[in-house]
Amino acid sequence: MDGQYDTMVIGVLAVCLIVWLFLALRSWMNRPIPVNLAELKLNENIQDSPALQLLEANGYEVIGGKMKIPLAFEADDSILYSRLFIDYVAEREDSRYLVKTSRRRQPLERSGPVIRDRFLPLLLMYPGCEGLLYVDLEDSDIMVIRLMEYQEDVYDGEDLD
Repeated sequence: MDGQYDTMVIGVLAVCLIVWLFLALRSWMNRPIPVNLAELKLNENIQDSPALQLLEANGYEVIGGKMKIPLAFEADDSILYSRLFIDYVAEREDSRYLVKTSRRRQPLERSGPVIRDRFLPLLLMYPGCEGLLYVDLEDSDIMVIRLMEYQEDVYDGEDLD
């Protein structure tokens, strides 16, 4: 009789293990795969511009031209469409960078919230890139933006009202 209980317990444990493995495998298979920048199909049509010359003068090799990234969002019962743009893809010493150029009508304030709002979606979409190069044509400057590892803030209770 004791042998039957042992067999039943082992059988229940085996069924639980099989169900758990099935659910874990299904979850893993349905997880979206982040696009690695090395696997990204690049636009080989690279238009000449002052930004291109500035990048090359600073040691970057431009390997891809302007790209449009289509996005779709489901909000309630409707589908909303948008897109993100990358001006170039550049490479230096086996590291790839997304490139955004300055726009006269959209000056960049160099603060954390502005950098986050303007560039975080691109950095999160392509985790394989080394960072993002912001080419300021008016100042002839290239700012390298990298996503750092998360460091937990200590909340002091003063910044929220």
